[in-house]
Amino acid sequence: MPSPFVKRYLLALQRYKWFGLAGSLLVLGAAGYVAAQPPEPPTYNTRSVLVQNLPAVSFTATGSEIQQQGQGIITEDFLLADVLLEQLVFQLERQGIERSPQQIRSRTRVIIENSGGGRGQPGSQRVILGYDTDDPDEGNAVMSLMIEGMIELSRQTNRARLQSILDALDERLPEAEAELRQAEQALETYDRLEGPAIQAATDGSLLGAISGSQQQRRQGAIQIAGIDAEMRSLQNRLGLTPEQAYASAALSADPIIASLRGEIYQTETQMQLQSRQLRPAHPEMQQLQSDLAAYEQLLRERAQEVIGGGNLQPLPSGNLVRQESNLDPARAALANQLVGLQTQRDSILQQMQTLAESEVQLQEEYSNLPNKQLERDRLAQQVALKRALYDRIQAKRVDAASADAETVSSLTMFEPPATRRLDGDATNPVVVLLAGGLVGLVVGGGIVFLLNMLDGKVRTYDELEGLFADQDVPLLGVVPWIPVQPSLVPDLLTQPHSSYRELYERCRSNLNLVGASANGGKRPRMVLVVSNQPKEGKSFSAYNLAIASAQAGRRTLLIEADLRSHSQAHIIGIAPDDQAAVEPLRYYGGKVGRCIRLVPRIENLYIVPSPGPQAQAAAILESSELRLLLQDARQRFDFVVIDTPSLTQCNDAMMLEHLTDGMVLVTRPGVTEKAVVTQSLEQFEENEDVRLLAGLVNGADLKIDQSMAAQTPLDLPDDETSQTAADDLQLERELSRTRASIDF
Repeated sequence: MPSPFVKRYLLALQRYKWFGLAGSLLVLGAAGYVAAQPPEPPTYNTRSVLVQNLPAVSFTATGSEIQQQGQGIITEDFLLADVLLEQLVFQLERQGIERSPQQIRSRTRVIIENSGGGRGQPGSQRVILGYDTDDPDEGNAVMSLMIEGMIELSRQTNRARLQSILDALDERLPEAEAELRQAEQALETYDRLEGPAIQAATDGSLLGAISGSQQQRRQGAIQIAGIDAEMRSLQNRLGLTPEQAYASAALSADPIIASLRGEIYQTETQMQLQSRQLRPAHPEMQQLQSDLAAYEQLLRERAQEVIGGGNLQPLPSGNLVRQESNLDPARAALANQLVGLQTQRDSILQQMQTLAESEVQLQEEYSNLPNKQLERDRLAQQVALKRALYDRIQAKRVDAASADAETVSSLTMFEPPATRRLDGDATNPVVVLLAGGLVGLVVGGGIVFLLNMLDGKVRTYDELEGLFADQDVPLLGVVPWIPVQPSLVPDLLTQPHSSYRELYERCRSNLNLVGASANGGKRPRMVLVVSNQPKEGKSFSAYNLAIASAQAGRRTLLIEADLRSHSQAHIIGIAPDDQAAVEPLRYYGGKVGRCIRLVPRIENLYIVPSPGPQAQAAAILESSELRLLLQDARQRFDFVVIDTPSLTQCNDAMMLEHLTDGMVLVTRPGVTEKAVVTQSLEQFEENEDVRLLAGLVNGADLKIDQSMAAQTPLDLPDDETSQTAADDLQLERELSRTRASIDF
């Protein structure tokens, strides 16, 4: 049995055989055209070999560098340069040979071979030149001139490269010298400005100055501590601050203040003596009071002059001045000593502040010393680099000037031109045709294979079985293609010994088993027959499942719920009602059973024909009339098959699915697209509300086992058959009465 891949390819070969045949014939025709070509005339090839040319002795690095660069540019474009070809054409014209540069380039073949040298040794090059022509004399002339021109071109190129090196060095040398002089001048200027500081830091004098400043500050702090102790002692003894002591000492030492104090004391004494005899308003008392005020005013003014000049604020009163200026000599000496200590302390503090500022400057210089040293090192390094560059340019200039004698061509002739005749390759036409036929078969098969890979449809029933198995969907069966007209299918299935009848009977039995397993042991009584796309045999399978169920003795109803297409009931001898298309709701919602028709010649089979295409199909399917019809059908019939439109056309099947026991998905090889059926199966699996009972493969390329024709058809017992016939007769009578009572 061939594999599924082989079967699919054979089917593709049948579909695309003309494309494959066209590809094969096209290749075979091309092979015939090649085989019919006449043999080419004999030609001649002139060959010569050039090898790498090295000087006998090389003393300079520039000379070796020029030779290596000369070997690096040995390419076909360099060897066949336009300037060389133009010169070659000029030389050939002098010899009576007329060739254009394009002709010479097209006839010349250049092969460059590189042979690697040993360890540490450079490789060598070989240039193999070939010139194809029909005149051997022309070949020798062209090859000789070409070799001479290539060698000279290489020599001129090497000399031009050497001269360019010399020109570049001569141009760079003054600039390098100027940069060196500039770097040296920058270093000299920096040493002149920052050299003393760097030297001071280097020999330790800067650190000594910082340490000395810190020592002086420590000694000053000690002196201030001693002075503060003495000042506290004097302040405790005098009860005065240094400022108060200064004022008291100054006032006590002034003779004018002492005189004014005496006058004030004398006036106060007189006032006290006269106050016993005279009233305060007495002129003499008033005179004494006026004198006392004048003396106190003079005392305050003199105190202001003595202590602070014009900047001192006036004293509050004369009593305060008298009190401040009343120091005895001992206390005045102590006050002067306190003032002297305060002055000494201020002097030491000023010195310490000056030392601190100087120390900050010294520390800043010391902290900046590394940066200064780095800057000097950088300038020194710049000088060294500029000097090294200047020396290298000088050395390179001398080396390049010495390399002039070593600069030669990078190529030399190894083999002189030699001409040989080329015999054309004779092609056997038979071999060409056989090869073309073989390639044509391969190309034709490849075209068929490519078209088959681009085809998105499922071509074999094995692939459909695999798709259902991948999604864990049960398969009712695989029904072969029935080679009869659709109108003759019922006759074929009703034949007592029909093999197709046995196939649909198996599908019906499998549906009962699958439905019972999915519905808790209850066989499905109402199923939807759906497909993803048109032309997959959905209606065909629905009719045949209903016929197989009716032949099994079960009262079966087939409902054509495809309200977007015409009814197919005529294939089983039923003519649709003409008025149904006008009033579809009345057609479905009349008295019970009015739209149900008994199928002639097929016992136990009833059908509800479709009223035909409807503009409001979705509204009819969701109507209460159709829902009541389905509920009544579930009670009256043993098995109900509902035929619905394909899923890609509309969602009519999804509207009715919740009223049934599940769906049967019909597929067909050659029509079903793999992507569509895979997507549908995945959506059904994800949606728990949709019940997909099983799948069915219709129209498979499968041969029927003819031994099945000899088997006895599946019949029911006599008592069950009799009971079924009686029930059918009663149902038919009810339908007849219902039809007679309704007037369209």
